[in-house]
Amino acid sequence: DLTLDDTTRKSVIQARRGQGLFRSNVEAVERSCRLTGITNPSLLIASHMKPWRACISAQERLDGMNGLMLTPDADLLFDRGFISFENDGQVNVSRRVDRGDLRRLGFQDLAWDQFGFSEAPMKWQTKPFVPAQHEYLAYHRTQIYVQ
Repeated sequence: DLTLDDTTRKSVIQARRGQGLFRSNVEAVERSCRLTGITNPSLLIASHMKPWRACISAQERLDGMNGLMLTPDADLLFDRGFISFENDGQVNVSRRVDRGDLRRLGFQDLAWDQFGFSEAPMKWQTKPFVPAQHEYLAYHRTQIYVQ
């Protein structure tokens, strides 16, 4: 975006690289991985709910409410749309994620097989999201999440 001043442009570039202002903004809202509870910042990724490419402005890209902290494996599941979140913190797991893969990733203790067979969507609960995150979560659920 050529209309951005140098400071904003540098912040956007750093945010895209996983550094800088976006991460700081997310850390002000999210202190740990939503799925594992890990709090070591070195092990966490600031992940966009509404992806970078879909954001219409630098403000959306850098908005801490558009992010959550996840471990790298959880981040990959989230980015690919294999998991998403409800506003109340419920985790939705796509039917396309193999239960054995979740177990191998270490999520077996978190997953609850709602219907009693492995093809069912699995759900677990995390803490609720703040209202300012709801619009970004809705985007992820409708545009990214793979049912």
